[in-house]
Amino acid sequence: MQLEECVNYLLTTAQHSVFLRMTEKLSVYDITPIQYAVLYCLWENDKGSPKEIAERLKLENSTISGILERMEKKDLIERNISKEDRRFIQVQLTEKGKELEDAVLNAVEEVNSEVMAKFTDEESSVLKTHLRALAGIES
Repeated sequence: MQLEECVNYLLTTAQHSVFLRMTEKLSVYDITPIQYAVLYCLWENDKGSPKEIAERLKLENSTISGILERMEKKDLIERNISKEDRRFIQVQLTEKGKELEDAVLNAVEEVNSEVMAKFTDEESSVLKTHLRALAGIES
């Protein structure tokens, strides 16, 4: 099979291209694409456990731990340990994390628009449907 016909190669190359554009756009806010995803989870639900966030983002628990640590150092989130059960950690937004919502969501929308400008509305919809199917995400 030629490389240009390999689904893994095509997806990886396309993802890398979008990732670079997203990284560039979000760097203005000193966040990475994965940090945006964590923020989004918290904008949706106000707070959550590391396990809940990891499940939503389809990440390993060990991966989310490092991401949250870096975000806490940037004062985007707080991790609070339960007084009743020290094993339970609650993650919530700081004011700085809350204040980024509108600007970051606009930046992400701009990147999405730029990327999808290559396609008609119908092609864009079909592409997203197929990507969700590959990712095992229900729409």
